[in-house]
Amino acid sequence: MAKNLKVNGIIIAESNSGDSDKMLTILTPNLGKISCTAKGARRTKSSLLGATQLFTFGEYFLFKGGDTYTINSCETIEMFYNLRTDLDKLTYGAHITKIINDVTTENQNSFHVLKLYLNTLYSISEIDKDLDFIVSVFKMRLMKILGFSPNISECVSCKSKEDLTAFSFKDNGFKCSNCKKQEPGSFNISEATKNAIIYSIKADSKKIFSFNLSEKARKEFEIVSRLYLNEKLEKEYKIEKL
Repeated sequence: MAKNLKVNGIIIAESNSGDSDKMLTILTPNLGKISCTAKGARRTKSSLLGATQLFTFGEYFLFKGGDTYTINSCETIEMFYNLRTDLDKLTYGAHITKIINDVTTENQNSFHVLKLYLNTLYSISEIDKDLDFIVSVFKMRLMKILGFSPNISECVSCKSKEDLTAFSFKDNGFKCSNCKKQEPGSFNISEATKNAIIYSIKADSKKIFSFNLSEKARKEFEIVSRLYLNEKLEKEYKIEKL
């Protein structure tokens, strides 16, 4: 049944179609990931030009006919301008967007994933923090949202709440000093790294990037976040320089 609808969403993929059209993938809070046609969006005088670019968060007025969506009009809410002018920021934005594309589908409630994605893009674009740190927080928080939260309250083997000095990728969580001896593959972490993992999972969504780490702890945290996400999503994600 054909109908008109209004959605807020962000462009997570774009490609050219025909002489002047675009095919877009929009991540929305309630419809999940949807594919849309933007007719004439590549024309310089098109009213769709600004709000149909990658990383643009906007309000989209759509026509749905069968299984296809067409954009009738749209208004830009946020463009994350610095992602377009800073190659490093663009690289990290593209990295998390690739992950978001892989973990979202159509007809899926994507509210929490979308919220995390927008917060992360804003932090990459606007906040003066180490980009690897921002992406590490994103990855650990995403694991929670997707149902892969590690055990962070006690040792995954003996249930001790004390002396948690390692992260087990095999058993999905912290291990104490005694139990880590039984798993050579567990990764030693500092107290600061342990607290960073806990904070990334439990903190209010608006405050997840509001802490700092030493360089050593940042590197540990980056390794844990990267390897844990790669294992759970069964894919190796690398930051690819543009």
